[in-house]
Amino acid sequence: MKELTEFEKMRSRQLYDFSDPEIMASLSHAKEVCTKLQTMTITSDGYRGLIEDLIPGIPEDSTVCPPFHCDHGNGISIGRNVFVNYNCTMLDGGNITIGDNVKIGPNCQLYTPQHPIDHVARRKSIETAYPVTIGEDTWLGGGVIVCPGVTIGKRCIIGAGSVVTKDIPDDCMAAGNPARVIRELRVKN
Repeated sequence: MKELTEFEKMRSRQLYDFSDPEIMASLSHAKEVCTKLQTMTITSDGYRGLIEDLIPGIPEDSTVCPPFHCDHGNGISIGRNVFVNYNCTMLDGGNITIGDNVKIGPNCQLYTPQHPIDHVARRKSIETAYPVTIGEDTWLGGGVIVCPGVTIGKRCIIGAGSVVTKDIPDDCMAAGNPARVIRELRVKN
């Protein structure tokens, strides 16, 4: 059986060395593209080409407003009609999946890396990345932090400033630090 590369380990929830040359090259490429984006608006010449280079497969009707920060970009999957507001950070060592019609407020942070709990292990350049999933038609208010491994269901609202540490089921409003479900959302069709 073929041994996984560090990059493959990163994307498959295994402990990996983030100083690996392939990972460092991916990080470097993303930083270069993000740096170019920082001086642009969504209507600037060249914006669309850069965002498509950074986040492969991003639909034409989805928008990521600069400034924007990510680790790799190629670990981010964005659905149709998604709007990501200013100054968001997506640390995509693990995969980040954002469903159709999602709205992400300014200053939101989606984290996939998890450093070791053991303090001696934390001294090394190792970590594990867990995916983050945001279900379709969900709205994250400004300043929301989503922690590694969290899935937020479909049609949810996450209140501004919340820290989401655990999964949120479909059709719920959640808020707080840590975020907790404060009510179910029953939408009339």
